[in-house]
Amino acid sequence: MKQEELENYIYTYGKDIYSFCCCVTHSRHEADDLYQDTFLKLYEMSEKLIIRSNPKSFLMGVALNLYRNYKRKLSVRQRITGVAVPADETVDSIVSMEQAVEDVMVSEEESRIVRQTVQKLPDKYRIPILLYYMEELSVAEIAGMLEMSENTVKTRMRRAKKILKEKLEGQL
Repeated sequence: MKQEELENYIYTYGKDIYSFCCCVTHSRHEADDLYQDTFLKLYEMSEKLIIRSNPKSFLMGVALNLYRNYKRKLSVRQRITGVAVPADETVDSIVSMEQAVEDVMVSEEESRIVRQTVQKLPDKYRIPILLYYMEELSVAEIAGMLEMSENTVKTRMRRAKKILKEKLEGQL
């Protein structure tokens, strides 16, 4: 892969990949690292790589696999040392300047509550929800990315929605 090709991928899909990294990691610092590692991995794999279908989906799959590896390593380290790792800052939402101040505040508060509730979901429920609603991937693309059947993805999304509905009913 030439530098121009890599720059084209970063220019075309960079914002979406970074946004996905922020939502998955809950931390700007970790999202920065995951974002950089994703494109570094793409560059390293470039000689063996042929992206025929959806490049955005492929890049999210790379980011997701790198995140899983990171979580696995972190879990092993925590078991060995017995030390909990503190959570970093949460990702702030970006609000359009066109809305009225009251609308912005209400919308921001609702978004914060929903985001926090989604972040508390276990990974197996949170990741399909983020991929479907935030990145607008189809169930088939999510199933391929997560290496599971479409029915499993649908079941996890249905359970996640049920959990979210129960937790958000009293708050919104």
